[in-house]
Amino acid sequence: MRLRLVKKNTSFDFFNRWKLWLGLSGALMVVALVSFLLQGLNFGIDFRGGTTIRTDSTQPIDVGVYRTAISVLNLGDVTITEVFDPTFEANQNVALIRIQAQSGQESVSADIIERVRSELVRVVPDIAFIAVESVGPKVSGELIQTAIIAVVLAIAAVLIYIWLRFEWQFALGAVAALIHDVVLTIGIFSELQIKFDLAIIAALLTIVGYSLNDTVVVFDRVRENLRKYKKKPLAEVLNISINETLSRTVMTSVTTLLALISLFVLGGDVIRGFVFAMIWGVVVGTYSSVFIASSILLYLGVKRDWTKSAEVPSYEYAKPDDEDI
Repeated sequence: MRLRLVKKNTSFDFFNRWKLWLGLSGALMVVALVSFLLQGLNFGIDFRGGTTIRTDSTQPIDVGVYRTAISVLNLGDVTITEVFDPTFEANQNVALIRIQAQSGQESVSADIIERVRSELVRVVPDIAFIAVESVGPKVSGELIQTAIIAVVLAIAAVLIYIWLRFEWQFALGAVAALIHDVVLTIGIFSELQIKFDLAIIAALLTIVGYSLNDTVVVFDRVRENLRKYKKKPLAEVLNISINETLSRTVMTSVTTLLALISLFVLGGDVIRGFVFAMIWGVVVGTYSSVFIASSILLYLGVKRDWTKSAEVPSYEYAKPDDEDI
């Protein structure tokens, strides 16, 4: 017996209040934009600038011990990660300590680095600083610009892809859903002031791909059913299509969330921001695929006069059922 989270034949009416869904999403996007303009994002070291210290020790690394030792210096945003490499020797333990640039400085001064070394030596006597690298504001600014370009180009590529594969109405619906997902994700990071770094940019691009995959599955079924049910109203065809793919959509989202929630709980601080962005993205991406993309398509309308093409099975053009005549 196969597990089903949604029964096989559902008949939910997703468009009974489609204007309400669009209005709600529009309001949330406005809140996200206002929060971004008023509070901004809590940029991490990647975007603020700072210094990365690479340490080496024969003692096993305890991130909590390292963090407690450094916290007395009140250096602001400090990220500590253990480095794993198969080429390391058995007693070689390497960590990366990233410290944000201090007020009025482009990078962490030599005096602060020495104080960090002194505090760590108290808990790890044989610790050595084998590399110290700084990221200045200029490089950080270039990273912000590059990150924005990456997200914009990804959405533009999606627009062209959907336009070529379907019709321009489908493309606008898909891109509206993607912009909705990206804006709400940035908004939640602004509202909660969660650290925003390059890993979150990677999460945004992943969310774009995930949401697009869900949207394309629904749109494929919509296109098939538009050919099959030529006399049914567009809203009814969209409802049929979403209900037919609902089981797959819910199962994909739930299984993905199970893995992400496990990582969020057990993965530690290093990946928690990335995983949070992914969890939020899966939720809003699933919502936008069902409610936003399809509602935009319903609002714009779509042509119903496709001619028969070679790649479409002939049964799709069989005589309509009595209910379609």
